[in-house]
Amino acid sequence: MSGWGWRHAGRESYALRGVDLTVEPGERVLLLGASGAGKSTLLHSLAGLTGPDGALNGDQEGTLLVDGLPADRGRGGVGLVGQDPETQLVMARAGDDVAFGPENLGVDPALIWPRVDDALDAVGFPYGRRHPTGALSGGEKQRLVIAGALAMRPRLLLLDEPTANLDPAGAALVRGVLERLLAETEATLLLVEHRVADVVGLVDRVVVVEPGGGVVADGDPAAVFAAHGRSLAEQGVWVPGDEPSPGPAPAPGGGPRVEAVGVAARTPFQLGAGAPPRRTVLEGVDLSVAAGTATALTGPNGAGKSTLLTLLAGLSRPHRGAVLPRGPLAEADRRPLARWPARLLSRHVGTVFQHAEDQFVTGTVRDELRFAPRRAGADGAGTERRVDELLERLRLTGLADAHPYTLSGGEKRRLSVATALSSGPSHAPGVLVLDEPTFGQDTRTWTELVELLGGLRAEGCAVVVATHDELLLRHFADVRVRVAGGRAVPGTAGKAEL
Repeated sequence: MSGWGWRHAGRESYALRGVDLTVEPGERVLLLGASGAGKSTLLHSLAGLTGPDGALNGDQEGTLLVDGLPADRGRGGVGLVGQDPETQLVMARAGDDVAFGPENLGVDPALIWPRVDDALDAVGFPYGRRHPTGALSGGEKQRLVIAGALAMRPRLLLLDEPTANLDPAGAALVRGVLERLLAETEATLLLVEHRVADVVGLVDRVVVVEPGGGVVADGDPAAVFAAHGRSLAEQGVWVPGDEPSPGPAPAPGGGPRVEAVGVAARTPFQLGAGAPPRRTVLEGVDLSVAAGTATALTGPNGAGKSTLLTLLAGLSRPHRGAVLPRGPLAEADRRPLARWPARLLSRHVGTVFQHAEDQFVTGTVRDELRFAPRRAGADGAGTERRVDELLERLRLTGLADAHPYTLSGGEKRRLSVATALSSGPSHAPGVLVLDEPTFGQDTRTWTELVELLGGLRAEGCAVVVATHDELLLRHFADVRVRVAGGRAVPGTAGKAEL
């Protein structure tokens, strides 16, 4: 790269500009920077998704070559794993999805299925080739996408937060796969990962980029952190040994707000002759969620954490049992939450989905934040003050007029959480459920999110999160509930395991 820059369509500012960077074959590079610094954009560009013939629209300047050719002309030797696995699944069955890349590269058909099986086994994929991709959890989809990249045997492997959606065991497995891959091949690696301490042993070089700019630090990991560690930490980079220490307001506790009674859940019905039979995900779950308390759902990928969240939020109907309102919610309507009308449910229960795009309904970031308080009847001046506060605290002010779909993964996550907080304490829902709320955040925005959620908890909101973020659990969870084997077992915040 020489003087390279990229500006997304419709944006005034460049995501990156003046980037001068050379990566030699076989190097293992960790790409760092604050949330929104353009790390994902750089990976997408190396994968050939920008440029005159690329899939992303925008303005490019400077030179970007991969193996001596413009990146958008040499995609065959590049494997990309993006932040959102949903956008990379292209086939209905798991094996076909992993085979898609090798088939398009013209790999000998006799070699494709052994590659597929090896890749699925390497990432610990728990099902067979014929398993529907639409029936996978977020973490299982992430494993499948990584398997698809490995099956291509790329010369250049680009990984964007590859373990963010994985449980601790799955993340350790993937890191082990990468370690073996790098030891056995000459593949070049560019890796984006916020939790630096877990992956720094995999790389031999660290490159730091800044928002709208270029490379600000480059070199041996130990040397970069020794020379720039303090300034990087101040910018929000996850520097090993310098973790954030938020100060959320204390949890007051309170009476039950929502109670699951004998709840069972099954996988959705799948069409087609080869579709697997429906299976039970949760069985006999009894769980009470209390006001003024943060309840954390933990457990392995595919155990049913997201399923339990949607049940507690009243967004899906259990196969057996019921999710019942308690306290002030029962005063609004005594029926099970799954039978509440949408307008009433949205007033009392806020939801942040695992995939942020699923809840965006307007054309700009600012309008997205205005939407909920206006529906709640908040006054105009108060709404604008709250919107401006959230934009500032979550570092979205410069993106206020941008379309939500054009944000980075971390920015989308901050916006999705901010929409649930935008009504302010006086109009806040009594229950707030969030699926991986801290995904993709730098230390500054991670801290702001934790403290904002702590503020709602202090006002008596019952907060429920599904998460693999151990740091969030240590600083925010009052009760951990381990979801595994179809059960949900409550424990204290300090004793329950991940």
